[in-house]
Amino acid sequence: MKNVFILCAMTMLVLMTSCTSTIPDETTRRVPQFENEEVEVWKSIIYPSQPLSMHRHDNPRAIIALKGGTLKVVNQNGDSHDMTWESGKAYWLEADTPGELHGDVNEGTEPIEVIVVQMKK
Repeated sequence: MKNVFILCAMTMLVLMTSCTSTIPDETTRRVPQFENEEVEVWKSIIYPSQPLSMHRHDNPRAIIALKGGTLKVVNQNGDSHDMTWESGKAYWLEADTPGELHGDVNEGTEPIEVIVVQMKK
């Protein structure tokens, strides 16, 4: 019985270590929150100097800034503009122009955290 307990304890330790070491705490990421037929909801944590890859949003979305900041939005043609998110405020963004991609860069010194509620229709 003692050996089973030790084996279980070691297994738990390995699992906990592997779970916590797979995603560093300071890595830009998207964390799914909720999804149904109408909406997809995720939390984005965008760390300074960790650009998001080129992407697009085919549907409109609401953004709720948990920790605000300024993102530089870089379009595929090289043009860019800043979007400033104020903590505690909500914003509405229309769908991206069809066929156009953009990337986002947090050029500040603190992470930006937002909740995105993207419509599916």
